[in-house]
Amino acid sequence: MYLLSKIYSCILCGLLLTSVCQAQSSPEKIIIDTDIGDDVDDAFAVALALQSPELQILGISTTFGDTELRAKLTDRLLGETGRQDIPVAAGAPTSSKSSFTQRHYAEAGRFAKPSHPQSTDFILDQIRRNPGQITLVAIGPLVNVGALIDKDAETFRKLRRVVLMGGSIARRYGDMGYAPPRGPEPEWNIKNDIPSAQKLFASGVPIFMMPLDSTQLKLDEVKRPLIFQAGTPLTDALTLLYHQWGQQTPTLFDVMTVAYILNPKLCPVTPMHISVDDQGFTRPTPGTPNAQVCLDSDPEAFFRFIIPRINTNNHASTSN
Repeated sequence: MYLLSKIYSCILCGLLLTSVCQAQSSPEKIIIDTDIGDDVDDAFAVALALQSPELQILGISTTFGDTELRAKLTDRLLGETGRQDIPVAAGAPTSSKSSFTQRHYAEAGRFAKPSHPQSTDFILDQIRRNPGQITLVAIGPLVNVGALIDKDAETFRKLRRVVLMGGSIARRYGDMGYAPPRGPEPEWNIKNDIPSAQKLFASGVPIFMMPLDSTQLKLDEVKRPLIFQAGTPLTDALTLLYHQWGQQTPTLFDVMTVAYILNPKLCPVTPMHISVDDQGFTRPTPGTPNAQVCLDSDPEAFFRFIIPRINTNNHASTSN
């Protein structure tokens, strides 16, 4: 009996170990919610996700402003890189004073789909199909997030987590950490839909927050050519989008969300209770933590991680 018991234990341990290994090797399911087309960092965030076999991109949804044109831009980016299998959904359009800098890329019509599913319906359907498994990567104003909570808060709470680029704790725009902090300010993704941000932080869903404090990562004149000269379909698309953006040095705010999912050591987090006030400030306040917040990062480690991966000439990510 003792021998049989030992054999049974070994078999059971082997099965458990196999199960754990399979779970660890399974790609993490993500949906990216983006205002791609204004600043260029969204495109770099999508690019990093496309190059990451650790991620299964269930879909990309567009938010804020002309969401249908943003969806067409995403169609083209995915088409140019051989990833038309990834669904693209469009959120409800909103008024926007931001400049759609990459409009011509989107309006060219290459790979554009005739229609797109509505973002809220698409995301809720994916959560129902994959309860507790999906990471929502929120890299735009939180219009779609607020709509999800309003429509079906119970299903929204079945997200695995939200990884958010948003907010400002101690550093404002232009504060690169080389001088004493000048204090926070309302950050773009939060201040453009404050009620939705307030709903998110009260939702009970695990939030991993990448604020201005840790995301002002400059793709400078030394690093840019490393990507733009790589000559892959993906880097060629990024080069074109960069030139249409029309400025000199991109700040890759949004890319940190995807980089963090892939390598959490790039942006260590601290538990905090975050309250969003009526001006869009994200204030640390007393209370049970409702977010894991990255207050600092190592730009050199970040770029050493993302540049070789973006430059790899493959289409490594998987989809549903």
